[in-house]
Amino acid sequence: MSQPSPLPKSSDDQTVMYIRVKRNKTTYFLQCLPSETVLQIKEKLQELLDQPVNDQRLTLLPNREILDDSKSLADQKVENDAVVALTLRKDDSEFEEVNIVRANDFYQSRETDGGF
Repeated sequence: MSQPSPLPKSSDDQTVMYIRVKRNKTTYFLQCLPSETVLQIKEKLQELLDQPVNDQRLTLLPNREILDDSKSLADQKVENDAVVALTLRKDDSEFEEVNIVRANDFYQSRETDGGF
């Protein structure tokens, strides 16, 4: 059996990883480092979404643990290919509910996509 290829390394020799950030029916694939803080991830999302970091909340799935802005991804056990839910602050200052497709729906076989 062949060994899976290791993840690429960054210029400072850290392992590059990817996380999937989901909101409703949209998925953002972000390249990041385990040492990056959640705030740095939110800053990347701000560029994509034009939503201020203070109006974003990231929740690690499936355990629904809200991620702390000041801690790194590694500190919060966010691993390569993790699924993270993004919720945004509503007008009443509360955050919207997590509303995404179940994480295991990503792994459906091609036969279930209505192929002919």
